[in-house]
Amino acid sequence: MIRTHQLSRLYPMGDSVVRALDGVDLFIGRGEFVSVTGPSGSGKSTLMHLLGCLERPTSGTYEFEGRLVHRMTDRQLAAIRNRDIGFVFQTFNLINRTSALDNVAVPLIYGRKRNARAAARSALEKVGLGNRVRHNPGELSGGERQRVAIARAIVNNPGLIFADEPTGNLDSQTGEQIIDVFHSLHAGGVTIVLVTHEMEVAMQAQRIIRMKDGRIVEDRVMDDALRGELRQLGEQASGAATLGSRVG
Repeated sequence: MIRTHQLSRLYPMGDSVVRALDGVDLFIGRGEFVSVTGPSGSGKSTLMHLLGCLERPTSGTYEFEGRLVHRMTDRQLAAIRNRDIGFVFQTFNLINRTSALDNVAVPLIYGRKRNARAAARSALEKVGLGNRVRHNPGELSGGERQRVAIARAIVNNPGLIFADEPTGNLDSQTGEQIIDVFHSLHAGGVTIVLVTHEMEVAMQAQRIIRMKDGRIVEDRVMDDALRGELRQLGEQASGAATLGSRVG
């Protein structure tokens, strides 16, 4: 589904250049569930923006389902974003004074699709919100708002969903429920690329990609041995943070 070669994104900063993404080679097959993780500034969100056709690379190549994305026009990129890819963000990005139903229908209205509200209602039912379609975001919990965002992402039946820190604004129990929704979508054949700095969330994927300084430093299939390593790293980091707070 996705193939990149030496994909790079540079940002001029005064007299210097920030290499937000620095020569990434990546392959993601249809039906995979992949997590992308790394510290702040590692390039994981920049990678998602490029793969999601939200930005253009400075150099390198990007193929999406055999199509050369880096050569497409803005109109062609917009069509891919609307038809083939769904997005879920940490901040939900919902329209506050609009019902859940109409929030989910936005991509369909933009794409001039018929029966937009019927499709939006069906998407909300898939994420367990069939009884909340008339509620505005301000009347919903954080978890419910994220479910609305997921329903909006899947309303066009895309083959690929990018989720950028989808549990970042949620408590742990609600976050687990949201991850369960992604597992359900993946079981239905949707390819999931989940960007997160939370190791417990990253471990839910079948494959984990770790980034640092704009590059992929590790790309491994998730198994019990790797989960054990990552949990140990997480415990060490948590212990160091606790010690630091006591010293401070």
